[in-house]
Amino acid sequence: MRLLISKVNYQELVEGVDTPVSLRNGKKVTGINFDNAATTPPLKAVIKEITDFAPLYSSIHRGAGYKSKISSEKYEDAREKVLQFVGADNKQDVVIFVKNATEAINKVAYRLSQENQPYIKGQVNEKNVILSTSMEHHSNDLPWRGKYEVDYIDIDECGRLIFDDLIAKLEKYKGRVKLVAVTGASNVTGYINPVHRIAEWTHKYGAKILVDGSQLIPHVPFSMKPSGSSKHIDFLVFSAHKMYAPFGVGVLIGPKEVFEQGSPDYAGGGTVRAVTPDLVIWNDPPSKDEAGTPNLMGVIALSASIRSLNSIGMKNIDKHERALTHQLIQGLKTIDCIEVYCADEENLERVGIVPFNMKGIYHERLAEILAGEAGIAVRSGCFCAHPYVVRLMKVTPAKINSVLDNPQEPKPGMVRISFGMYNNHQEVDRLLEVLQEIAKDRRRYTKNYS
Repeated sequence: MRLLISKVNYQELVEGVDTPVSLRNGKKVTGINFDNAATTPPLKAVIKEITDFAPLYSSIHRGAGYKSKISSEKYEDAREKVLQFVGADNKQDVVIFVKNATEAINKVAYRLSQENQPYIKGQVNEKNVILSTSMEHHSNDLPWRGKYEVDYIDIDECGRLIFDDLIAKLEKYKGRVKLVAVTGASNVTGYINPVHRIAEWTHKYGAKILVDGSQLIPHVPFSMKPSGSSKHIDFLVFSAHKMYAPFGVGVLIGPKEVFEQGSPDYAGGGTVRAVTPDLVIWNDPPSKDEAGTPNLMGVIALSASIRSLNSIGMKNIDKHERALTHQLIQGLKTIDCIEVYCADEENLERVGIVPFNMKGIYHERLAEILAGEAGIAVRSGCFCAHPYVVRLMKVTPAKINSVLDNPQEPKPGMVRISFGMYNNHQEVDRLLEVLQEIAKDRRRYTKNYS
């Protein structure tokens, strides 16, 4: 039974959803995009906003001309919109615009590392431990390696964070944990971490928390909480291209006092107040960390997207996508040859991401078949989360070593469905119908796409 049938046709708000795509037989159909965890199409309101603003575009800050002043106002107004959208503390937090969430995390990793003595493996230093999790996207794993001692909070067989292991590791490294870096929602399973509860325990042990909100912020209501709250999120990162503004902007929000210290990872125009042959005086944040000419159009797009999402209501988006997820999981369970990973709906708080495999068809091949036969776009592979996927799939160390030694060997992976607010029940019905057809004649489909 469908949990919700929305009275709003969200597809009318999004560009490109009715674009014809070519099938393998040369025919054209209206494409169905179930790859929204990778990136989302732009909202029509976003396109209109940047088109309307284009004649006024100019270089921001310090320009005395009319267009420059308007551009500067738009750029700074966007910071306030971002702060309000995620419930940040506008007295303590600062919004830094970057390229994407990956750059944002790298920026935090660099800045915090300046507070420590250089990390040497095997050498115990004060406050040089980062606790991450076994479910992270590589972008919230690799930036910490080499700069800190990194340990990983374990997961259960359903891919959920084991909270007792978080507490155990906070106790194990008591006094040495600088940061707990955790995803808000997994890009593989959609599992939502209890980040505010994690924040409480993190703060009890004198550490800070960073939340990778890339898969969370576009789908559910969220608040960073006031800085005086034990549940406050110290650092939040996310990308505009996953929230219907795909024009190259990411967001980093964190304590202004952190970015007032040390030097920026990129130096150059806009980062300084004064320069002499022997002296550099850095600007205050956020300017200090926004080197060069910024992506104003990307920021304008993000601002327009936030305005649209607020108008729709994040609770409405969450309910709609939960209904689609429920429909899909229940439908997949009726196809005997399909294995759904992390399908426990009762005990799994999640966004609209569902990973699965079909027995007898390699994951990459199944993705090709869905596109070639029905114009359905999905993603396959390990989704830049190799350790998490191999754990969920119970891939043996021997198999992992075999794949590493033989690049031509088929790699383990999954097929991932990820919803946007504009997807609908009819599209899910079509996906399930096509999967049923493929399941009945797997050998023929595999042969045709080999």
